[in-house]
Amino acid sequence: MADQTITELALAFGRSMSEMRNAIRQHIQVKLKEHNIDITFELLEVMALLWRKDGINQQELADIAIKDKSSMTYLIDNLVKRNLVKRVEDEIDRRSKRIFLTQDGKLLQKKIHPWIIKTYENATAEVDASEIEKALNLVKKMNKHLKK
Repeated sequence: MADQTITELALAFGRSMSEMRNAIRQHIQVKLKEHNIDITFELLEVMALLWRKDGINQQELADIAIKDKSSMTYLIDNLVKRNLVKRVEDEIDRRSKRIFLTQDGKLLQKKIHPWIIKTYENATAEVDASEIEKALNLVKKMNKHLKK
């Protein structure tokens, strides 16, 4: 591994991050299927953001999720159809919509959150917090340079 260039290491690092994301996605999709929960991983990602910050503006949600406006509209439409979220006009700017969890959306968190936590606990079973902090700082630094 010492013979690899920094570029080759960065490529391998990016590939490994993608592989981890896919493994997490597959694990969670299996759990959703086992429990007959009709939600995709992409919808679940939006729900997870709302579980952290309910009532967020639709555009801000798209920015955090790194989705374009039309993709986020499609995802929110699907969540509304499933009665997991509702759109509410912003009191200050009526053109803007805020997205709120419904009671079903809050109940879904209680069902799914333990699986998600367990998935990440399994993934980090032999990892120190300091290793994750270093990796996180590295990714932030690389992203900063890519945005220049």
